[in-house]
Amino acid sequence: MYSRHRFPCEIISYCVWLYYTFPLSYRDIEKMMLYRGIEVTYETIREWCQKFGQQYANQLRRKRPFITDKWHLDEVVVTNPLRVCQRQQETVILLVASRGF
Repeated sequence: MYSRHRFPCEIISYCVWLYYTFPLSYRDIEKMMLYRGIEVTYETIREWCQKFGQQYANQLRRKRPFITDKWHLDEVVVTNPLRVCQRQQETVILLVASRGF
């Protein structure tokens, strides 16, 4: 993926990550790299973002977990089961009453 590029893959991926993660311009990233002692032009960063940006986005989408409507709790603590049942019954009565049944 990074063959025939002058800079190591870590620097390229870091610059592309900075551009797409934070509201920074190419020149801002150029200055940030210069502060770290890496001399790279904003035009090179722009080319990297155009070339590798979509590939990074595809990789992130594949790694992101699938989100569903069901949620599972890891641990539930019930201190007084009778009180919880009373509260649930009250809630059900309130819901039924509010719908006018």
